[in-house]
Amino acid sequence: MRIDIIPVGHMQANCYVVSSLETGGAILVDPGDEYDTIRGLLEKKRLTAKFIVHTHGHIDHIQADNQFNLPVYIHKADLPLLMEPDKNLSSFFGSSFKVKLAPKTVTDMETIVLDDLKLQVLHTPGHTPGGICLRSDKAVFTGDTLFAGSIGRTDFPGASQDELLKSIRDKLL
Repeated sequence: MRIDIIPVGHMQANCYVVSSLETGGAILVDPGDEYDTIRGLLEKKRLTAKFIVHTHGHIDHIQADNQFNLPVYIHKADLPLLMEPDKNLSSFFGSSFKVKLAPKTVTDMETIVLDDLKLQVLHTPGHTPGGICLRSDKAVFTGDTLFAGSIGRTDFPGASQDELLKSIRDKLL
């Protein structure tokens, strides 16, 4: 497994390109913006993106979806965020962004597989109702659930500090 990290967009959200060393197949985790930058890394490393997985549905994590035109995976509780600008917070920035493709849903403890890559879904509500973390044998991708020295915001619609703290305690520690 190879992990490339690209901070993208005005919020500098981390986009992760998780790729197979054997096949060059890649999973894009949270391609929030800067399609050209992400595409450039894929081309430079000779990787082929197969699908997108979102840790949650806020605009700074989903904005490049329509440009990639790949299957999108997200927890079912965050489906409304992909289609509603007020919920994905794009309206806050003067946009009305909606994901065009019909997303596929993931559930708690499901394993997402691509070639030799395996990512286990951990439903971690709190920052959003459908927030997830992705655990592999080498890393945990936490989205906006957990940061170095901090936790995700809980002052957005659908967020809950109590749920976020419970998610961190029960699923990540």
